[in-house]
Amino acid sequence: MHLRIYEVDAPIHDTNHPDRQGVHVFTGVADSPAAALRRAHEVYDAALAAHTAGLEIPGKQPDSWGARGLRPGWQMEWPAARASLWNNPVNWTTRSDFAL
Repeated sequence: MHLRIYEVDAPIHDTNHPDRQGVHVFTGVADSPAAALRRAHEVYDAALAAHTAGLEIPGKQPDSWGARGLRPGWQMEWPAARASLWNNPVNWTTRSDFAL
């Protein structure tokens, strides 16, 4: 099993204002896009359950997945969520034009 960092982009919308939409982004280690989608959904569900119970949202899990915040009144659109390998846009180790 080869673990890599994945990004899961899950569309989200405001249930009170349908014109307000966005994307909730999750990142973490997984061995496949399907596993990444599953873990993103699991950490979101855990965060939502904690929030609903009046508890603190769990932090990053040992496998690197976590949900740092929720938007009350917003609905995740899990069927439309997509996972892909994460590409660090500020990866300093691959920038050839960076100089100190």
